[in-house]
Amino acid sequence: MPRLCNVVVLLSGTGSNLQALIDSTADGENPVRIAAVIANRSDAYGLQRAQAAGIATRVLEHGDYQGREAFDAALMQAIDGFDPQLVVLAGFMRILTPAFVRHYHGRLLNIHPSLLPRHKGLHTHQRALEAGDTEHGCSVHFVTEELDGGPLVVQAVIPVHSQDTAASLAQRVHAQEHRIYPLAVRWFAEGRLHLTAAGPQLDGVALPATGYPINSKETPCAAP
Repeated sequence: MPRLCNVVVLLSGTGSNLQALIDSTADGENPVRIAAVIANRSDAYGLQRAQAAGIATRVLEHGDYQGREAFDAALMQAIDGFDPQLVVLAGFMRILTPAFVRHYHGRLLNIHPSLLPRHKGLHTHQRALEAGDTEHGCSVHFVTEELDGGPLVVQAVIPVHSQDTAASLAQRVHAQEHRIYPLAVRWFAEGRLHLTAAGPQLDGVALPATGYPINSKETPCAAP
């Protein structure tokens, strides 16, 4: 088994993607080790998920700091105390400073509930419906200074049904998030996924601009 890859997860809310990551390590074959979970809200339910799994937790309330730069500096110090090879954003509702993003360049992943580059930002499911999209989904990407604009790693695509609402789309997209995020994190931990100057590579092969595509009916737990 490869050497364990220390991962720090940042979150602000329920932590359902954190739970998917925790569950993905249960078989003992996954080299991902979640070293810590850090939240910017003390009431984030994801902290309870982490504690139930025996994972170290920290809370840094962003309101306690004089501005975004001061908060991010403290956050970097907290993260680096766990010596992570990878930092994972799992519903972390903060816009990160350029200094933070540069510090973790090539080892900072995020998941976004749309088929990027479509529908960056918030309210993606409603916007997909309003745009008349026939397909929707979620994207894992490396984080850069451009909001929701980093190089894509993997996308899961679902059809938009005529009877769909924003709530039903959200539920179906969440199910796909819980499939592809652990996959991308495992690729990184296994040393298969890298961000190079030319873009992201999987097994030494450049990924397409839209990332590795996964149809919603596939089972992506197995390596491609």
